[in-house]
Amino acid sequence: MGWYRNGRWVTTTPGLSVRNLFRNVPAARALGFMSPRVMWPAMRLFRGILQQPEQLSFASDSRLVELDGEETFGDYLRRIGVPASLETSLRGFLEMTMGDVGDAGEAYMRTYLREMLVNAHGLHVPEGGAAALAEALAAACSDSIRVRTPVRRVVIEDGSVSGVIVDGETIGADVVICAVPPSRVPEIIPDLPVGIRDTLGGIAYSSGCRVVIGLDHPPLPPGWHGALYPEDDTPLLLDRSINLPSCAPAGKSTLDLCAGRDYARELIPLDDAEIKRRMLTDARRNPPPGSQLPEDDEGLFWRVYRWKEAVCMAPPGTFTAVAEARRQLSDEIPNLLLAGDYTAVPSVNGALASGVRAAHEATQLLASP
Repeated sequence: MGWYRNGRWVTTTPGLSVRNLFRNVPAARALGFMSPRVMWPAMRLFRGILQQPEQLSFASDSRLVELDGEETFGDYLRRIGVPASLETSLRGFLEMTMGDVGDAGEAYMRTYLREMLVNAHGLHVPEGGAAALAEALAAACSDSIRVRTPVRRVVIEDGSVSGVIVDGETIGADVVICAVPPSRVPEIIPDLPVGIRDTLGGIAYSSGCRVVIGLDHPPLPPGWHGALYPEDDTPLLLDRSINLPSCAPAGKSTLDLCAGRDYARELIPLDDAEIKRRMLTDARRNPPPGSQLPEDDEGLFWRVYRWKEAVCMAPPGTFTAVAEARRQLSDEIPNLLLAGDYTAVPSVNGALASGVRAAHEATQLLASP
């Protein structure tokens, strides 16, 4: 990963091997980790991360809720004495999740740091990307799913779900798993208890905008899979074909340009061509050394993606409140279940785990008298 800091480029290699530690010394110095006034708070930060592996984890059995207090990540960094130079580097790295991490819960942001910096060797992605998981599920359930058949409303009668309304018909249901973003749940289920509606209304998501360009050459310097600009809103640059070779044919590459926060919200209303032009213009302002970023009219293909709700940012107290909402739902409407990243650790792992958990709960309900 390349980092543009203080007007120059440095690179880091993830993992805690002795070799990588030595390779990362120049970058650590440039990123603000090596000065005497930084080393002690940095040691406090990483010692805390290393000491809580069972809580600070994307794993399906993560116990992150145990650490869900009232402190934001920004307040936490200030409390342990992290100076502005190091905070810029940490926030720039974490904001790859496309949100304002200063307002997110400290436990969730420390989880992200641990997984991406300390446990990078333990993270694995399907060869075809995360979409391969959805494709496998669709193939396995092809005889029992309806593609593009949105549920307009969940019908609740006498404290129990009785069915769902889709366009033109009502489908009876013994159990319903609602796996849509929390902002959509009250729209589909207007009869939710007030406490649960309030909890869902308080869950914050980031916004994101992304341009993907297919190329017949690598866009970044040899060996780089990404380039990061922590000091401003220049888009994050990624070449997915470096760490996911099967996502592109041999000899081809992709360039992802990712923007978040206020810049993403500014871009989302624009048309596709203007979004692409603006993001490429930003990227070319300080290109990585030896890179071959495309011109506006280059590319084997290009696509623009907009997410008004991109990543659950989990403000302080989110995990505790959602756990309580699930308990309340179990008591008041036992055959209505919630699933999604916001009900676990916000990550692909957490979202999948929430669905598996909900499926097991549905099976138990169906098996009970």
